[in-house]
Amino acid sequence: MVQIALVSCGTEYSGIQKEIEKAALKFGAEIILPEIDLDYINEAYEKFGFSAQSSSLKLMIARAMSIVEGKCKPDAVFIATCFRCAEGALVRNEVRRFIQNNTRIPVVTYSFTERTKADELFIRMEALATTVTRRSILAREKQEGLTLGLDSGSTTTKAVLMENNKVIGTGWTSTKDIIASAQTAAAEAFEGTGYKWDDVDGIGTTGYGRFTMGQEFGAELIQEELSVNAKGAVYLADCQKGEATVLDIGGMDNKVITVNNGIPDNFTMGGICAGAS
Repeated sequence: MVQIALVSCGTEYSGIQKEIEKAALKFGAEIILPEIDLDYINEAYEKFGFSAQSSSLKLMIARAMSIVEGKCKPDAVFIATCFRCAEGALVRNEVRRFIQNNTRIPVVTYSFTERTKADELFIRMEALATTVTRRSILAREKQEGLTLGLDSGSTTTKAVLMENNKVIGTGWTSTKDIIASAQTAAAEAFEGTGYKWDDVDGIGTTGYGRFTMGQEFGAELIQEELSVNAKGAVYLADCQKGEATVLDIGGMDNKVITVNNGIPDNFTMGGICAGAS
């Protein structure tokens, strides 16, 4: 099971701790809390060098330090603070930067409210779990065989046909019925290539309709759009080595994703969908 370290302030007494745990469990992950003693809190706080008045934020800093120093070894990190706390927002950003600069552990940040529910956290937890469990796929630099990718977004549905690391066909249509729109986009991608559905070696689906399409078309890979979009962007920009930043302007939300050697290591979302923050 994927272990996600929770580095946060206020999740226990705000009532969203169980929602975070529920969201992680849905994607085969468990939330862990880095264990530290009182003496280490002061020691870590002094090392970190950022002044925070809240004792809860000092604990948050110490937990981050324990991860960087290898006292706690999670697969991923979820950093969260209350949206009402300006000091918390500053610490959240500094802690994120600290972990990213000193480890290769994927990190996601979130600003929660007292009404945050598990389903609002799903895409973040799914992305963290995906980054850990499918790291080898995300790190792969060349595509092989004949594969079809389908993206069912809130406003448009896209299809991409690739053969041995080259895009040979694309399709685009407005999203109406999920399956019908996917079939239309795929038909456009196949056009002029000489290939048809039965020739495809593998199908991958993403976007809001990924599960519906995946079940209908027997997809080998069903994956959330954060890691997929990041991988696609660095492939097209020939930036699979080193660091990159991806800006994704969607129909329902906008995303900023940082990528290191083809693997997403942090992202934030904003917009009108339930997953935005």
